[in-house]
Amino acid sequence: MSNRYTGLVAKLIVLLGVPIGGMAQTAVPANPAKTLVVAGHSGQAAVVQINGKTYVDVESLARLTGGSLSFQANQTTLTLPAPPASVQPVPTPVAAKPPGFSVELLKAGIEEMSLIREWRSALVNAVQTNSPVNDDWVSGYRRAADSKLSLAEAAASTVPDQQASVMLRNEFNNMQQMSDQFLAMRKNMNYISPDSFDNNPLDQKILSCSRALGAMAASGQVQDDISCH
Repeated sequence: MSNRYTGLVAKLIVLLGVPIGGMAQTAVPANPAKTLVVAGHSGQAAVVQINGKTYVDVESLARLTGGSLSFQANQTTLTLPAPPASVQPVPTPVAAKPPGFSVELLKAGIEEMSLIREWRSALVNAVQTNSPVNDDWVSGYRRAADSKLSLAEAAASTVPDQQASVMLRNEFNNMQQMSDQFLAMRKNMNYISPDSFDNNPLDQKILSCSRALGAMAASGQVQDDISCH
């Protein structure tokens, strides 16, 4: 069979698998309104219906899909182009998480805040129970808190660490100032009112800073707070 004859036969390939021999049957006039459209490709190809079966010109199909035809003996091969490479979506950049506290600073800072709370609690209890308040017993709390503060400042290795260590130093200084105030009051009078801490601005500042530092330790991120100044 010649290539020319093969090419003519290939003009009427059955897409639905009907043998070529079926073309000897009576043909129904083509409906010009019927066309083949391939999704993803522009253009269209005319189709023919013969005895209820649908046929399309493979050369038109090849042009429509951007494919190619090859003929060998009694076989016609339609080669379709490779599908376009899928476009990978550009990942949305993720904002870098701000650096947090180092483990060393966090550990030393928590211990420092615990010592300051003990110092304050002891002072409040002594005043409210009218117990002696003197420098000998206050100095023990001060030395312990000062020592731990030095460790926290030495452990500050990042910018958040350094900012937090400044707040810790301010909290220590405020506690020291309030402690000195009550020591001076005890030296000048025999009795200190148990409600001396009520509405005490310095004590309220110490408590507010303590809560702020606790929240920072829990979140791992530094947040400036006016009470720690």
